[in-house]
Amino acid sequence: MNAISNIPFLAKVLLPLLAVITLWLLSGEDDVIKGEKSYGIIRSSDYAMTDFTMTIMDDEGEPSRVIMGSEMAHYPEDDSTDIIFPITQFINKEKEIWILSSNKATMQGKGEDIFLTGNVIITRENNNEIELLTEELHLDTEHDTAYTDAAVTLKSPEGETNSVGLHAALADRTINLHSRVKGHYNAPPTQ
Repeated sequence: MNAISNIPFLAKVLLPLLAVITLWLLSGEDDVIKGEKSYGIIRSSDYAMTDFTMTIMDDEGEPSRVIMGSEMAHYPEDDSTDIIFPITQFINKEKEIWILSSNKATMQGKGEDIFLTGNVIITRENNNEIELLTEELHLDTEHDTAYTDAAVTLKSPEGETNSVGLHAALADRTINLHSRVKGHYNAPPTQ
């Protein structure tokens, strides 16, 4: 008798099934830049960049935004662009420079509306002690506003404020927290 005939019938059925499932799982694509599987549809990009820095100019030819990232790909089917680990500087000559970072950014067309997801952090270049943290954020680049309906944490040296949802006018340096606002503040030291 050979060795295969000594294996129980259940093992003869389960081992090939396990091998097929393992091969199927190993063949899945995880690469966001080269193509995405979504309900059987594979998107392909017409151009991509890695470790890039891109400067967006305003109508007067002055830098208005600097975007850096690990990877970027443009998809012509829906004119969308995905950026992995983006860091964006919003430059305003009269006001402070805002810096936004996240795990991923997705935008349509020329980037009037950018959707940031995963570990979104907003801070100012000259005052990084104050941070605004959330998991998703819509950024309107035409009006220099940001908004989300997700949970938000505002950290500063004086304390921490939590809320659900926010609307920020970056040019005016104002932030409106929507609901469930609560915070903890440390009293300044007395002299």
